[in-house]
Amino acid sequence: MQQNLRIPGPTPIPPRVAEALARPMINHRGPEFAAILARVTERLQRFFQTSQPVLGFPASGSGAMEAAIVNCFSPGDPVLAVSIGVFGNRLASVAQTFGLAVTRMDVSWGQAADPEAVAARLAALPTVKGVLLTHNETSTGVTNDLAALAAAIRRARPDALIVVDAVSSLGCVDLRMDDWDLDVVFTASQKGWMVPPGLAMIAASPRAWAAVERATLPRFYWDFRAVKKSLDKGQTPYTPPVNVYFGLDVALDMMLAEGRDTIFARHQRVADLTRARARALGLTLFADPAHASNTVTAINVPDGVDGKALTKALREREGVIVGGGQDRLEGTIIRIGHLGYVHEPDITSCMDALERQLAALGHRVPVPAAES
Repeated sequence: MQQNLRIPGPTPIPPRVAEALARPMINHRGPEFAAILARVTERLQRFFQTSQPVLGFPASGSGAMEAAIVNCFSPGDPVLAVSIGVFGNRLASVAQTFGLAVTRMDVSWGQAADPEAVAARLAALPTVKGVLLTHNETSTGVTNDLAALAAAIRRARPDALIVVDAVSSLGCVDLRMDDWDLDVVFTASQKGWMVPPGLAMIAASPRAWAAVERATLPRFYWDFRAVKKSLDKGQTPYTPPVNVYFGLDVALDMMLAEGRDTIFARHQRVADLTRARARALGLTLFADPAHASNTVTAINVPDGVDGKALTKALREREGVIVGGGQDRLEGTIIRIGHLGYVHEPDITSCMDALERQLAALGHRVPVPAAES
């Protein structure tokens, strides 16, 4: 049975990338790797839409969260953490763990953060040094309006650092780091980049680099300065995931050939298809439709159906792997990932399987009322 991997990450890997991953190992201190690192860095800048260097850490997205906090802040620094789900909560928890004075702004799950409400909250925090945001929340299938949020934050607190978790958005959804005046943006290889886990990618603005010099939190492995110093020499300060770089080099070739705007349009199409098929099955979406994600769709499990039984049936009978709900949403939603290496036939196959297994579990699709 061929597997249709439809979780929000790790995501499917194109055959060309898989071939690259199997290349013989090379010297990570030699000229061949230096050339790969230079190519990857330059092309990542095009997708981050920044003139700043993109730093690579051997890590997942959670490692990037820690790197962002320890490089830019000092113990006791006041920050506002705007959370719309599990991963927004995680970023806030990382900041709290390192002794920052975290004010949490929790948004109802399924909703996006309101820029004016964030600005109003900042008005009551005159000493805030940073705002922590999630661009795309994979636990709820919601995408924040990052451009509007950034503009509202700048009006309220012009010098605050805007730190953005873009793990499941970058490469799939438009994000303009420089134009939107974002300070720290991070992502991870196993999402929209079509390669395995193992590489976190982070860029920092000039404002953030100034904060790096002031920050006093301890850092060694996560030090932005060490990575930048090595990058200038065509190296990394620690042993890099060399084969992930092999794959990313090829994946970025594919992405540039397709074109950035074309990639964004493709993700819009597959997301629209997923949502349309879900509605046709009589299902409801968890996310506010105005802010529904183009990389993952969260669908409410219908009454009378066991969510865990549904994901198990899809996996065992259909070879379709979808995500379940996280935290308090466990068992109540399923999450269908459609990011990275994904096209309409992948979604059609997934939704056909979902229709069959819902029927097997007793869900009946409502018959549309006849037109008069």
